[in-house]
Amino acid sequence: MKVILKQDIKGVGKKDEIINASDGYARNFLFPKGLAVEANAQNMANLKAKQDSNAYRKDQEKQEARKQAEHIKKIMLTIPVKAGENGKIFGGVSSKEIAELLQKTHNIIVDKKKIDLKETIKELGTKTVEIKLYEGVIAKLKINVVKG
Repeated sequence: MKVILKQDIKGVGKKDEIINASDGYARNFLFPKGLAVEANAQNMANLKAKQDSNAYRKDQEKQEARKQAEHIKKIMLTIPVKAGENGKIFGGVSSKEIAELLQKTHNIIVDKKKIDLKETIKELGTKTVEIKLYEGVIAKLKINVVKG
């Protein structure tokens, strides 16, 4: 019997997956516990509509991320820091500081975990930092660290 799983079941399958289950397993375990529904025409149509809706939503989110990436590419973020005479910064510029300054100055909200900073910036000058906005969408942000 073909059934559509309503949630992940270890060893059986993932949510919204169509599987072949024995009649007894489906009628005595999956259906009474609400873990699956029969894969009839109406349930198949509902599943297809749900998948189409999710695909459309993901496409919209990706388009928004691309627009935001284009906007970020044009920004030059200037960060004033305390530094010594040889250009070494006291402390460093972290991804948290970059995210906060980006939100404060340009009203762009980016999670600090999405900013790909190998280690804190410890020198004055211009750097380019990658921000992972969405799956497959990466923005390059120019940062100018100045003595201030």
